[in-house]
Amino acid sequence: MQKLRATGNNRKQACIAMGEFTGGDYISVGELPTSRANHMNKVSVLPLVFLIFYEVSGGPFGVEDTVQAAGPLLALLGFLVFPLIWSVPEALITAEMGTMFPENSGYVVWVSAALGPYWGFQQGWMKWLSGVIDNALYPVLFLDYLKSAIPALGGGLPRVVATWGLTIVLTYLNYRGLTIVGWVAVCLGVFSLLPFVVMGFMAIPDIQPSRWLVTDLKNVDWNLYLNTLFWNLNYWDSISTLAGEVENPKKTLPKALFYALILVVLGYFFPLLIGTGAVPVNRELWSDGYFSDIAMIIGGVWLRWWLQAAAAMSNMGMFVAEMSSDSFQLLGMAERGMLPEFFTRRSRHGTPLIGILFSASGVLLLSWLSFQEIVAAENFLYCIGMILEFIAYILLRIKHPNASRPYKVPGGTVGAIVMCIPPTILICVVLAFSSLKVMVISIIAMVIGLVMQPCLKFFEKKRWMKFSHSSELPDLHEEEGTHSLVR
Repeated sequence: MQKLRATGNNRKQACIAMGEFTGGDYISVGELPTSRANHMNKVSVLPLVFLIFYEVSGGPFGVEDTVQAAGPLLALLGFLVFPLIWSVPEALITAEMGTMFPENSGYVVWVSAALGPYWGFQQGWMKWLSGVIDNALYPVLFLDYLKSAIPALGGGLPRVVATWGLTIVLTYLNYRGLTIVGWVAVCLGVFSLLPFVVMGFMAIPDIQPSRWLVTDLKNVDWNLYLNTLFWNLNYWDSISTLAGEVENPKKTLPKALFYALILVVLGYFFPLLIGTGAVPVNRELWSDGYFSDIAMIIGGVWLRWWLQAAAAMSNMGMFVAEMSSDSFQLLGMAERGMLPEFFTRRSRHGTPLIGILFSASGVLLLSWLSFQEIVAAENFLYCIGMILEFIAYILLRIKHPNASRPYKVPGGTVGAIVMCIPPTILICVVLAFSSLKVMVISIIAMVIGLVMQPCLKFFEKKRWMKFSHSSELPDLHEEEGTHSLVR
């Protein structure tokens, strides 16, 4: 893993950007020194592709609502056009900024470099909170797929025990190492997508292309349609918080994002093409889980069971991928002096021990709650965070045009601004659909972050908590041309 480094006299200067240098080389509080831990097990291209796949998608489970909301034609077009408006710009920005700052704080350091550490902290708080809320859904959804076979999991004490047990087991996978998580994601991804390939071949005799053209513009639920597309095609930037653990991130990260983009789009479009073409269109039936009914019609009981198992396994993949990003983000923020030093503690497997415990605790806490309004609040927080990212991306293009960018999106500053306009408009549309209750919950969460950062700085000043800055990271505020931003 290639970390950002400062050399010579700049090595100590690099430690002051957003924290205090405590003397000597920075050593993790954990069981392994940072340099050794970070070089233990690097993530290669294939596991990284599937980690991105699970950060963003996890398969076509849950896209059925687009057909119910808008019909086959708009559903198919949505998963071709929406990636161009949203996914491609976000992936391109992640590729450029992730290779510019190949460290675990990811989008936090992007915003810090452009707007300062205060707003970088706010970005980290909102993104971490939205990630934990997102992750709390997956054990619950996993059990929802299994309760038809095991009715006891539908509620009560067995469901609570199963939720906690599943969370603990999946958290242990994260503890054991990111490379293990990566290869688990590969296996789960293949298992989750394979039944759709089989279903596609079996459906060929039944496909009627005329069904793909069915639409009724007077009967479109735009709120459900846009929110479903947005939910299934975001979070491309989450992989940036793992950049410090990636093998040769300056080459591996853009390549993995490109392959993952193709995999995600095909993973949505191909199953929708099969389902809408092989079965008579009845929009009211297209809701969560309808793909399993289509599998029953096309292949029988065995294919239905396989697809239901794939859906359950997909939730496991999304859980481990999301927790990896969330926990390494906390570690990266601590290495930048934004969080107390104990967050830099690594296990003997090189994983962020305290970050994993905090993220898992948040998941267990939220698993008791009803998620409908909270999920909408998660989308609200995510949108605000993306606006900060777009601003940071453009400002860094303007303020540091000559900084090293191993991967650079073509088009210059004007092109960067133009590329950010369509997704920003989309964000405004999503925020406009938010209810008053969702806005209130989200604003309260944001206010907590606004207050938390000054409190942590006060604790640091009073020496009630120990903060430090990794000597391997560059000073974000040095003059450009020396060791500014990146080497």
